[in-house]
Amino acid sequence: MITINPFSELSKFVPSIAIQLFVVAMIILVVVGTLFDIIHKKNVKYFFENAKKAKKQATTTVSVGKKTTIVLKTVASDILTNSELDGKRRLAHLLGMYGTIIFWATSAIMIFCYSTTKSVTPSILPALWHLGAIMTCLGGYWFWFFLRVDVSAEGYPWHRIVRADLFVLSLVITATLGLIWSYLQFKNIDGWDTLFLILFGLSNLVLFGGIYWSKFAHMFYKPGAAIQKHLAEEDGSNENLPEPTDKPKQFGLGIKREAPRHY
Repeated sequence: MITINPFSELSKFVPSIAIQLFVVAMIILVVVGTLFDIIHKKNVKYFFENAKKAKKQATTTVSVGKKTTIVLKTVASDILTNSELDGKRRLAHLLGMYGTIIFWATSAIMIFCYSTTKSVTPSILPALWHLGAIMTCLGGYWFWFFLRVDVSAEGYPWHRIVRADLFVLSLVITATLGLIWSYLQFKNIDGWDTLFLILFGLSNLVLFGGIYWSKFAHMFYKPGAAIQKHLAEEDGSNENLPEPTDKPKQFGLGIKREAPRHY
């Protein structure tokens, strides 16, 4: 199963151009949803205004070479390895992030390059597609059931759903439905494979069409915010925050009563 391109098999019943147009439509939804998110929430406007204000309060001029080093270091540390997280949370995020990247990238390659009945798909691509979906499920479900702050620290039940959960839920459900559809297609179970193909398509619509209501767009904001944070620390503006105190931290004896599970 893992060496078969499910989109190539699908092209026996659905024209490959239709599959490709669906992907293009999802990309358009991402762009439009992100633009609406930017206009409504004014995140980018705040980001630039804050950066301009911080620049005026800078106490040190950072050279272009130093800025480049900070950007590269931030990308390598904060973005590519999620160094701001620790332990299980970091591992779950890395599984979900890299699983999703592999899942989406191989989907695009197979759909646009190998989605006809005559195409010979390199076996590594569908293998990576299935691996990416599995990694996404492992990281996503691990986070959903055990690592969410409102579940692990605030005592809410795992099945409590709020609008902020739309992204992670639709992401793991999409990966799950994709795996089920691939299995049913491989087993040639008529009817059920069609049902889960439709569900797979609908889950993609929710994932990519729900950007305005989910945290999907945060993926685009996070790199810029991380870079700005480290630049502000370097030039002394410190994001318009006061300098840290030189006094020792004092939390009182109550801090020893329980494990640090509140974030």
